[in-house]
This record gives sequence, C-alpha cells and structure tokens, in this order.
Amino acid sequence: MSTHHPLPGHPDPSSPWVFGTRELGRRPGAMKPYTRSIPAPAEPERLGLDTIGVPAGSPVELAVRLESVTEGIYVSGTVHAALEGECARCLDPVTDEADVELGELFVYPDTATDETTEADELPRVIDDYVDVEQTVRDALVLTLPLAPLCREDCPGLCPDCGEKWADLAPDHGHETLDPRWAALRERLSAE
Repeated sequence: MSTHHPLPGHPDPSSPWVFGTRELGRRPGAMKPYTRSIPAPAEPERLGLDTIGVPAGSPVELAVRLESVTEGIYVSGTVHAALEGECARCLDPVTDEADVELGELFVYPDTATDETTEADELPRVIDDYVDVEQTVRDALVLTLPLAPLCREDCPGLCPDCGEKWADLAPDHGHETLDPRWAALRERLSAE
C-alpha cells in the first residue's frame, strides 16, 4: 500500500482539513458546500489556549462553502466545537461550546492579489487544494476567553489558605500580623 507524502508547504489531500477545488475551476460564482466532522488534534497542535480549548479527539463540526471568485477561492461557513478548561479564579472545570463564523480568501497563484500580498497575509490555493485548518484555528482561538470563568460572579480562592471562597464560611479570615511586630508578639507570648 503506497502512502502519499505531500511536499513541505503543500496541503495533504488525505487531511480532513483539506478541500479540493478542481471541480470549481476558475469560474467565478461556482460554489460547493461541505459538511465535515473532524476530530480535534491533540497536543501540541491543540485547538485552544492553555486555559480552555477543544478536547483532543472531540468533533469539530464544519459547515463550509467554497466559492470561486476572480482572485481565488472564498471559504465561508461555521465551526462548532465543545470546549473544556478550568476557571481562572477557582480552578474548577469549565465546559462550554463555541460557534464561530469563517470567511477567508484563498488566493490563486499568479493573480494580482498573489503578487501584491505577502505569503503570510493570505492563504493560497496550492495544487487545487485549500487547507482550512489554520483558518479554523485562528477564528476559534480569537473567540476564546483568556480567563474563562465557571460563573460570572465566581469569588475565586482565598489567597491565604487556597480554599474556594464559595465553600468557606462568611466570616472566614486569617489573622495577619505586621512582620515588624512579630518579635514583640513572640516576647509577649513567651511570658
């Protein structure tokens, strides 16, 4: 059984993130919809941030439309994925869902847009394929909260004992003594 190894920088046609554009041709207005459920990648390619992201292996639901335009292939649609993380205040587990809109132009080679933009400004159509993984990753990560919360009014943790404020008595507190008075306290407690 032969395996296909794409050239570096070229999309792998066997990847679920890669879509073929050959049947659209370069006829502006030609369009084709796709729906795919793709397992989320694991570390280190995880979709998300350190605090919240798409769990490895969970489905990333794509509903996209590839449309041929004068300068390339316009990819639009939605992404839906479950999220898991931890509360930035109390460290409890957090679950949520993300629904993200996509809209990205993949530029044909040898067009005015290709010649007037840097390679990292817009993605390219390479060998009649578009790879939407980075587009999905960028759109998804930009919508994630930097500090996810288990609830909006989460009180967090007590800075002295590390217990959750929500689990502590209302009169919970810790005696704090100015370190400058520590020697006097020790002397008085010794007598």
